[in-house]
Amino acid sequence: MRVILFTGKGGVGKSTLAASTAALAAASGKRTLVLSTDAAHSLSDAFGTPVGAEPTLVAPNLYVEQVDAQLRFEQSWADIQRYLLSVLDVAGMDPVAAEELTVIPGAEEVLALLELRLRARSGEWDVIVVDCAPTAETLRLLALPEALGWYMARVFPMQRRLVKALKPVLTRAAGVPMPGETVFDALQRLHDELLEVRDLLTGPTASVRLVLTPETVVVAEARRSYTMLSLYGYRVDGVVANRVFPADGADDWRAGWVVAQDEVLVDVDASFPGLPLWRSTYRPREPVGVQALEVLAREVYAGQPADPLAPPTGDGPFRVTRNATGAVAHLALPGATKDQVHLARNGDDLVVTVGSYRRLMTLPQGIARLRIAGARVEAGELQVRFVEGSARSGGESGEEAGDRADGSKGRKRQ
Repeated sequence: MRVILFTGKGGVGKSTLAASTAALAAASGKRTLVLSTDAAHSLSDAFGTPVGAEPTLVAPNLYVEQVDAQLRFEQSWADIQRYLLSVLDVAGMDPVAAEELTVIPGAEEVLALLELRLRARSGEWDVIVVDCAPTAETLRLLALPEALGWYMARVFPMQRRLVKALKPVLTRAAGVPMPGETVFDALQRLHDELLEVRDLLTGPTASVRLVLTPETVVVAEARRSYTMLSLYGYRVDGVVANRVFPADGADDWRAGWVVAQDEVLVDVDASFPGLPLWRSTYRPREPVGVQALEVLAREVYAGQPADPLAPPTGDGPFRVTRNATGAVAHLALPGATKDQVHLARNGDDLVVTVGSYRRLMTLPQGIARLRIAGARVEAGELQVRFVEGSARSGGESGEEAGDRADGSKGRKRQ
């Protein structure tokens, strides 16, 4: 099963490109579902037809779904919400305000990911196309399963045992109800489901496709997104440059735009080496409906030899190579410079920070027992050298073990 996620800066036309790609997949005979994780659902508008909370058939082989967040929220969060409401009730908070506070930020996007999991597990689809939220929200969302996994593996079991043992005392002392097993079970279930989503989206048949318009600010954000998606282990399989002015028959005003866009598109080519770059010409009117969307997709994807539905190739952003003295961990960070990357180690975790984003990577067992001898950023890739010798249990930083990721030695970052 092929999974393609579309994301980009708000307003670049990612929903239209996601819908058109799904229409093309269905026209080729593949049973296709297009699903929105964006709270501002617009797939119904793109297809020009009402879309329900269950997969809605809009053309042969083509189904569209806009997730009913309220229903999924009640199924996945109900036990946790009931406990939080009981705590706020003891605190004397108004019930309506309390209910608002117990809805987690970004709940719709998270629950849409859980819906993606259900659809993928059903085995009903050859292709699932996901219309994601704008890039910043998408990055936070895709980082969530691994971040929650770190908490669940290291803090949650201890917290659960402690509350279970001291529940009577804590309840009397604090004056508020302590969480019961149903709350902990719900958190564990949510974690397990999100982990399944991550395994699916970082697997060999899933990838992210970036949509941009030929504008300097938009391209800069797309470059950062490419770096951060790679940091979290997601494959990017191509870039779609949308709303490109055609050069033929341009008047003076449009000719100026053509020249400006051509300059930016040269930068796009340089920013995403090795990735297909598809172009979508600016149209006099928005494509609405299955037929118009399919025509758009055929025109867009005709510009590159790459099959737009083919699964990505290669090892993915993270790989490990062995050598005579130990191993080297490779993490693709396209576009990142050495001064942007900071590396540390905490037990079996490798802590990689790029700008304002941080990933806690649990090392594979084969290299977790080794110590870090050095690190460097070369050609858009972080390379961490591991050699024989026990890693210190109290935490070991790449700086202390050898070279810093930025190439300097012996000086701790403040």
